[in-house]
Amino acid sequence: MNKKDLRKKYKELREQLSLDEIETKSLAIANRLLQLDAIPNGRQVWEKTYFHLFLTIEEQKEIDTEFILQILAGKDKEIVVAKSNFETLEMSHYLLTDNTKFQKSDYNIYEPVNGLEVPTSIIDVVFVPLLCYDKKGNRVGYGKGFYDKFLSKCRENVIKIGLSFFEPEEAITAVSETDIRLDYCVTPMTVYNFQL
Repeated sequence: MNKKDLRKKYKELREQLSLDEIETKSLAIANRLLQLDAIPNGRQVWEKTYFHLFLTIEEQKEIDTEFILQILAGKDKEIVVAKSNFETLEMSHYLLTDNTKFQKSDYNIYEPVNGLEVPTSIIDVVFVPLLCYDKKGNRVGYGKGFYDKFLSKCRENVIKIGLSFFEPEEAITAVSETDIRLDYCVTPMTVYNFQL
């Protein structure tokens, strides 16, 4: 299936989820993340330091990343959040601290107003938002290319973890050379490892 059709399909599937389902599934995903280091042939995720986390766009019925935020804080990890520039389609990245102030953008994204900007080179793990993905780790996002641009600037060994309410598609057609594949995708039911 092509990206345009997949976007439509998964936006509709998300729209059907109740707020209770989103909360339950988001919590299940957060709990699955704790099992990442036990995956055969996996990479040791939880020994890393800098974790990049997207903040939920509630209007898009995205995964509630508050549970993951709590896990990262509990493990004393450095949490990095992004600010998007819709003119350049680039993101800047800020360390989340007790003093970080947020405001909602015109696109309903909570973004840091201030803070310590960090280079992409120090980021170890990126939690990647998506609408859907396939069995090879290709993903479909909202179509602006923010994350592909961002990930292309990260270190080659950065760990890319997709988060999804749904299981994978068999294959996404017309994948571009600039599309960056995931290393894992975590669902409420399981963890997919695409590095094998």
